[in-house]
Amino acid sequence: MRIRTAGAIAGGAAAAIAAAVATYPVLWRRWCLTWGATAGEAAAQMPGDDLMPSPDLISTRAITVEAPPSAIWPWLVQMGSGRGGAYTYDWIENLFGLGMHSANEILPQFQDLKVGDVLSLGSENAPRLRVAVVDPERALVVRSADGNWVWAFGLYSEGKHSRLVSRNRIKMPGGSAPARLGWAVVMEPGSLVMERKMLLGIKHRAERLAATPEAS
Repeated sequence: MRIRTAGAIAGGAAAAIAAAVATYPVLWRRWCLTWGATAGEAAAQMPGDDLMPSPDLISTRAITVEAPPSAIWPWLVQMGSGRGGAYTYDWIENLFGLGMHSANEILPQFQDLKVGDVLSLGSENAPRLRVAVVDPERALVVRSADGNWVWAFGLYSEGKHSRLVSRNRIKMPGGSAPARLGWAVVMEPGSLVMERKMLLGIKHRAERLAATPEAS
């Protein structure tokens, strides 16, 4: 009886996974790649788009922050391994040796970010991100050393609140069809989990900063 029950559970799980894989491109993919973003934000040009005109993948995700861009910007420029972290699930990132420790305060030593600066994603052999655009309180763009990833942040003031938009442009040169499918059904939802947490982490920190007497 137990064997049959275990078999039924395994069969049901396999069927659920198969259904998720089959329906993801049609039902869930657009939502996954544009979480929080309006149709206009997803379609709009952003700084850094010109660095990769024809990507294989674009994601544009966004969140409303009840704070001005000046309260959001410090958290963006201090991001990185050995810096302010990424404000997401540190324990997951550190399983991959990224050395992320999300800060809950502004770190003055990491506020002077400049074009050309190189940010590490972990150990000495980990990928490097070179800063491509620094437009204070408006836009921050980094690009991977191999040129296959461009990550842009845009800040847009809307009265008493701001929109924080994160856009990833990714190339997968030489990627096989199975590899691209695996990326779509595994990595895309996974990236949403991490990026959603990051955007919420920045939102909470910026709103707390904006509410402090020193920031008013």
